[in-house]
Amino acid sequence: MPRVILFNKPYGVLSQFTDRRSQTRRQTLSDFIDIADVYPAGRLDRDSEGLLLLCDDGQLQARIADPRFKLPKTYLVQVEGEPDEAVLDELRKGVRLKDGLTRPASAERIADPQLWPRDPPIRVRKSVPDSWIRLTIREGRNRQVRRMTAAVGHPTLRLVRWSIGDWTLDGLPQGQWAETSTP
Repeated sequence: MPRVILFNKPYGVLSQFTDRRSQTRRQTLSDFIDIADVYPAGRLDRDSEGLLLLCDDGQLQARIADPRFKLPKTYLVQVEGEPDEAVLDELRKGVRLKDGLTRPASAERIADPQLWPRDPPIRVRKSVPDSWIRLTIREGRNRQVRRMTAAVGHPTLRLVRWSIGDWTLDGLPQGQWAETSTP
């Protein structure tokens, strides 16, 4: 039975166990997870937070990370401004990016999800409101969610991956991990 670890990755943490590219010490997975022979199934940018899956099975790792399998990934996204239904429809139909049209997504406005505080906090501008959307995609281009929201005129301020397939962050505090089974 493959070993699967759910990790609630904090902002600023690299999605790898070592950092060989930086002159200054940056936090990595090894600062939080002391388990041998598990590896990230995909990536989550340093400036993004939330669910990162790790496992000890290469085939499962590929199935989770490879966009060919179209595993849904749901993000809670704090954006500048207040997207209306027309903007959400653009996200739902697919957004034209420099590397082509994105696949259709699920997008809806949501109330503030009352997440843990981010360190450092997002920048707040008194003259520009912000709001939250739930966005589910089935592909994994580099910085895709940030590029999608920017393309529709609502840049991302905070990005939290909430779920991958049936795995979710529900009840998992920031910086903590839990072992689970494969769905």
